[in-house]
Amino acid sequence: MSGRFFTIVNPAAGGGRCGKLADAALARVRHGGLELEIVQTTRPGQATELARDAYARGFRNFLAVGGDGTSYEILNGVFPEAATSGRPALGFLPRGTGNSFLRDFTTHGVEHTIEALRQGARRSCDVIRLRHANGEVYFLNVLSIGFPSDVGEITNRRFKPWGEFGYILGVLARLAHLDYQAFPHRFDDAAEWDRRPCLFLVFANSKFTGGKMMIAPNANPSDGRIEYVRCAPLGRMRLLWNFPRLFTGTYITHPLASRAAVEHVEFDLEGPIYANVDGEILHLECRSLELLPGALDAIV
Repeated sequence: MSGRFFTIVNPAAGGGRCGKLADAALARVRHGGLELEIVQTTRPGQATELARDAYARGFRNFLAVGGDGTSYEILNGVFPEAATSGRPALGFLPRGTGNSFLRDFTTHGVEHTIEALRQGARRSCDVIRLRHANGEVYFLNVLSIGFPSDVGEITNRRFKPWGEFGYILGVLARLAHLDYQAFPHRFDDAAEWDRRPCLFLVFANSKFTGGKMMIAPNANPSDGRIEYVRCAPLGRMRLLWNFPRLFTGTYITHPLASRAAVEHVEFDLEGPIYANVDGEILHLECRSLELLPGALDAIV
């Protein structure tokens, strides 16, 4: 069974575009000689259940057909078992809205993945484990808290049917009620907790979030480090003025931005907060972050 790919299709990804485009892309993958077992999801969270069952049945090769949410669910289906029971491989046929992780390697999306599958190209990548008050989750891309997660929460709640324009509406809505919070944290066993208010904190394994936003330009998914970015409080006008720089990564040179490459993070939060984890808005009391070096083979 080791050569077969367990393929999970999220037909709702990309505003329903995935359901219309997946068959043609998968036909090309099969034409390249790969054997696929294909299933479709019908509800949120189902990809996690399907991947967990497939991993227990012996599958180690997985293919996510959808967006960042699909690969996030698959990852949380195979871990934590995969940390000790055999490293999985994950490929990405991007048919969602964001498709952030693949952008670290290519802008050619589906074409790149099909060629990587044909050639058997794989790259060892790190995985980050977030421990929280009620358990743990695993992610490949980015955990952000503060302004980006607040934007994601209000976008999902009020503007999700509007697609990318809905995200802009979410930004404007949060700007109207802009506040700065402290998320006490420390990394790599530092003696002091950072309790300063901030605009946002980012803990990244890859450069992109939301598809095109380069929120952690120095991140490397294979370097054995968590890329940490802190943005100090900005006023509304300065935030609007600098917002386009989030898409180029040049905001990181702003005097109010700082970064570091770390291995372990602890939080000292008083309760749950909204956290954007690979595009999923979760309400969690975060406890710690730790890296699982080279825990996944990415097909890229």
